[in-house]
Amino acid sequence: MRRQEEAASRGERPGRRLAGAIVPGAVVAAALTAGWGPVVSSPGAAMTATARSHPTASSTTPTIAAASATSSSGPAPVYEVKTGVVRGLGKVLVDGQGFTLYVFAPDKHSGRSKCYGTCANAWPPLVLPSGVNQAPAGAGVRAALLGVTKRTDGTTEVTYDKWPLYTWVVDSAPGDVTGQDVNNLGGKWYVITPQGRVLTKHL
Repeated sequence: MRRQEEAASRGERPGRRLAGAIVPGAVVAAALTAGWGPVVSSPGAAMTATARSHPTASSTTPTIAAASATSSSGPAPVYEVKTGVVRGLGKVLVDGQGFTLYVFAPDKHSGRSKCYGTCANAWPPLVLPSGVNQAPAGAGVRAALLGVTKRTDGTTEVTYDKWPLYTWVVDSAPGDVTGQDVNNLGGKWYVITPQGRVLTKHL
């Protein structure tokens, strides 16, 4: 926990600075066995390489990626919502580090998350750090569509057109979209466009 707090104070996603860090096997195993197991874009990507790893995992209290605000001259904070181009889908929403953002079909465009516990460990919600009330809108993002929702653990998750936003532990680099149309941990996962359109295309 102390290491997570120190990472947050530097504007880092927990574990991001440890390039090539190993994703906890329990998190990946749960993600890949609960429903459909996705095709990984590169050998070992499911077990390596990302700050989507979490030092601890709990079925009741998930570790959620967060970051502190950075100065305007520094890198974009993790919780910024930007646009990126992914192969086969075009321009979609990504986080401040360029990782693909997803929506969870069971959330039903309600503005409230139904992804907790093991689900939130595998699909970390995009949350705001304490003291920040709104995610920055990058170029091409409609600021009017950005919003927030309170999670049961008290954290604030970013939404887009009332869809809570998540990342995916198996994506190992910006541009990866291994979570698209995956049926995992209770429902389907899809990317979302800057216009707020949910793309259901299977790759």
